[in-house]
Amino acid sequence: MISALRQQFNAAFTPVRYQQMLAAIEQELPGQMEFRVAETPIFVPAGLRDKLLAAGESIIDVLTAPDFQERTAAAIPAAQRVPHENAHTSLLALDFAVCRDEAGELTPQLIELQGFASLYAFQVYLADIFRRFYPIDDSVTAVFNVPDAAAYHAKMRELVLADAAPEHVILLELFPERQKTRIDFALSERNWGLTTVCLTKVRRRGRQLYYEKEGREIEIKRIYNRVIFDELAQHSNLQLEFNLTEDVNVEWVGHPSWFFRISKYTLPLLHGPYVPPSYYLDKLAAYPPDLNNYVLKPLFSFAGSGVKLHVTAAELDAITDKSNYLLQRKVVYEPVVQSPDGLVKAEIRLLYAWPKDAARPTLLTSLGRLSRGEMIGVDFNKNKDWVGGTACFFER
Repeated sequence: MISALRQQFNAAFTPVRYQQMLAAIEQELPGQMEFRVAETPIFVPAGLRDKLLAAGESIIDVLTAPDFQERTAAAIPAAQRVPHENAHTSLLALDFAVCRDEAGELTPQLIELQGFASLYAFQVYLADIFRRFYPIDDSVTAVFNVPDAAAYHAKMRELVLADAAPEHVILLELFPERQKTRIDFALSERNWGLTTVCLTKVRRRGRQLYYEKEGREIEIKRIYNRVIFDELAQHSNLQLEFNLTEDVNVEWVGHPSWFFRISKYTLPLLHGPYVPPSYYLDKLAAYPPDLNNYVLKPLFSFAGSGVKLHVTAAELDAITDKSNYLLQRKVVYEPVVQSPDGLVKAEIRLLYAWPKDAARPTLLTSLGRLSRGEMIGVDFNKNKDWVGGTACFFER
């Protein structure tokens, strides 16, 4: 999207160099990379950058409104309420499709948002890897509101650890060694000093939690949370000493309630030029007359599961739990990233950190995804190149 940088990158690109880059990741983090990294980063020009920033601030205005928690109370299932909810989320991710407006200008359109951890450690690492293997000009940056990667990690350490010693802070996940995003866990450990712990290995005595490391039992004081209730439900026979809904003496970085509050459930509360109209399915007196222009989304699914691009009124009528779905107006992704054999669609996720006493979250970095398919997800891009997760470099 920045023509000179795109030409420079594509001229330097070769399949061999791309494989060398992947080999370097494998050498540094053996066995950790399971998702596809795209061949190229995304170069974001100032005009689109400014619209993304404005879109983010307009959404944050809604999230910081005094009545936001009241408006999203119904998002949290009664059986999944976790004690000691923070005043606001610690982590915020906003996903935007890159589209083109009626004037022909590039513009972002909100796809989803989440108050949950994303690849906060991996993205800065990936940007550095791209810089190591390709000529990427200093006129672009992968971080915001910090000068460099070292300052970025200092901000994230402060958010995740606060005043706790690193050994008392864990990244909590269910079977972390099986997760496709585990490379981010390894980098979180390396850069922030915490320890990744499986939920099945957490021990509880009264209100205190512990984990074992190198033969020592260590008290858990803070949890950087990566556990999703949806995934827990798929393992109903787990033997756990700690259930997430129990009242224990820990602080959450990414409290589970914010996964529900800031989610697709929030979409119908948002309005503006960068937000496609969304409606709770059970609140609609009548379906939109142009139903073919809408997508059906389960409110609480993760990673795009359950999304239906093409729905009929009959299919909607047949849904018995309409309160768990919404309709969102489709957006038209504009293919904008030049590959060797055509243009590729792009999606940009803005990643914010929200310290405990801050009035608003701070944008720190981003995540990019490239697609040649109808949707961004893996299932729509099998056996294709120049697709997958990537870094974004924004014009300074």
